[in-house]
Amino acid sequence: MRALICRQWGGLDQLEIASVAAPTPSESQILISCEATAVNYADAIMVSGKYQTKPPLPFSPGLETAGTVLACGSQVTRFSPGDRVMSLLHFGGLAEQAVAEESDSWKIPETMDIVDAGAFPIAYLSSDVALRWQGRLERNETLIVLGAAGGVGLTAVEIGKAMGATVIACASTPEKLAIAREHGADALINYSNEDLKARVLELTDERGADVCFDPIGGQLFDASLSSLGWGGRYVHVGFVGGVPNIPANRLLVKNRAALGSSLRYFRWYAQDKLQTSMESLLQWYMESKLSPLVTHQFPLDRSVEGIKLLTERRAYGRILILPRTSS
Repeated sequence: MRALICRQWGGLDQLEIASVAAPTPSESQILISCEATAVNYADAIMVSGKYQTKPPLPFSPGLETAGTVLACGSQVTRFSPGDRVMSLLHFGGLAEQAVAEESDSWKIPETMDIVDAGAFPIAYLSSDVALRWQGRLERNETLIVLGAAGGVGLTAVEIGKAMGATVIACASTPEKLAIAREHGADALINYSNEDLKARVLELTDERGADVCFDPIGGQLFDASLSSLGWGGRYVHVGFVGGVPNIPANRLLVKNRAALGSSLRYFRWYAQDKLQTSMESLLQWYMESKLSPLVTHQFPLDRSVEGIKLLTERRAYGRILILPRTSS
């Protein structure tokens, strides 16, 4: 099979397309014909050798995929060859075939096409576990979403609305804010030329927001924490803008909380919560409350271009690689 291969730790440009042996599923795994694989920031981090786990070299990046089951391990009971599935992966999605754990895989609803399925698992699950289990977002609360037109931020806008919250979408350009508005945002803040804290207080009649969903970090952290009202929950889900330092004294001032949320740890420690999240997400999708935004689709040999679009923050929504599509 063809795959994007990383042979040494480093930059994206050293990746190459090669012909390699297809993986073999273990007893608990399924073998998938990859039809749509979304790229993530973590792909670039993994290739650099700075991810929390390091796959054995050589390997293919790609932390999720959607496609058709080719074979099942002896202990697999939920799937059969021919089923359409979407899966979280340890790595390997930027290839024509990949293996996934049965527990990290879900059947694709009949009404969902492969493009939506490829864009679905990581972005929607990351946002849902952050808002549902960490942020404890409730109906009629106010949610701030930073990076609201990004692959994860946009899903947080939609999920916040599905949960019954008032959503304030925050982004750096009018174009990005327009996308967030199209996906349900109630109010918009351009943090490149507006005072984030002042605008949130204005929009909430000085009460402040209840939850902040932050996939960016960096310089936006201070203002977003200050925008929270009494009992507010700041949920940190990423740090593409830099890793913030969280001053404990400012958490005491209004009984605030600062929480981290990482999807990979829910896979390890809270599979029941993960399954509940996916059940809700698929129900909302079928009710047309969730609408994945895919702005780019590339063949396998343009995978590096797709990852760079993401890491250089030149794209909205999700970027998909279609491993079995010719260039």
